[in-house]
Amino acid sequence: MKETNSRPLAVFDLDGTLADSAHRQRFLERTPRDWDAFFSAAPQDPPLPEGIALALESARECEVVYLTGRPERCRRDTVDWLAAQGLPAGRIWMRRNDDRRPARRTKLEVLRRLARDREVRVLVDDDELVCMDAERAGFRVVRARWAATSAALKDAQEREGRT
Repeated sequence: MKETNSRPLAVFDLDGTLADSAHRQRFLERTPRDWDAFFSAAPQDPPLPEGIALALESARECEVVYLTGRPERCRRDTVDWLAAQGLPAGRIWMRRNDDRRPARRTKLEVLRRLARDREVRVLVDDDELVCMDAERAGFRVVRARWAATSAALKDAQEREGRT
């Protein structure tokens, strides 16, 4: 049963949606990929103005929450980064440190769980496979197409389930 007295949810991805992770893509372009360096550099991500503005606008009508493929071990850095950007405090769903499933599976699982109790007004994400699966499941999606894409990151999201 959905909560009728709660604001709807606006669900935002982080990397490539709110945070510009382009400066750390180099860690994924080498073999083997350096995941520790990739995630350690996340606190230096510049904000993506389009994503930040959309999150702040969404906060007028919705509760803003965050759904990321980042592993749980990145929580403190993520919380600090969101606060430094002036983004609304909100719940953050992160991947378990040992979870290697594709982002489209893990994110859709969380979206469905959220939708059991609350209206999910929108998902904002840059991962095309996540967006397509969310739309097929009946969610309204805004594709974050304002950041440079990385073939290495796309491959890692789908094949290695790392972000």
